[in-house]
Amino acid sequence: MNAPPFRLLRLDHVVLRVRDLAAMRAFYCGVLGCTVERDRPELGLLQLRAGESLIDLVPVDGKLGRQGGAAPGAEGRNVDHLCLRVDPFDREALAAHLEAAGARLGEFGERYGADGMGPSQYLLDPEGNTVELKGPPTSPVNSGAAPATGSAA
Repeated sequence: MNAPPFRLLRLDHVVLRVRDLAAMRAFYCGVLGCTVERDRPELGLLQLRAGESLIDLVPVDGKLGRQGGAAPGAEGRNVDHLCLRVDPFDREALAAHLEAAGARLGEFGERYGADGMGPSQYLLDPEGNTVELKGPPTSPVNSGAAPATGSAA
């Protein structure tokens, strides 16, 4: 298999589907020291700053949360997706590499992450988990720009 046309930098963000947003916010902010980065109640999305990364909290009964099915438990998943920051982000080279490896590509778009808005490619791992590969920012952190339609981040 060929080497990928990018290198992994770090975990950009993780998206947790939650039943009790207030309790989760209190835990991540009050206990672990996260701070609120962006609050998007119209989407059902609360983004918390965790050092260089983000933890996104998505209530299961919100617009984005309903897309994941049942609440976390035997019939539903808790983690929506994981996002890896990559460099460089050459969309054509990235897609060619992933397709040659047999990966199932998902939606491409501009999405908000730990560094701000930037290019992102969704794909599925062999077990059906969603992975997001995120490129460098095209606009700065906390720009207030809306994420791509149907995207949690």
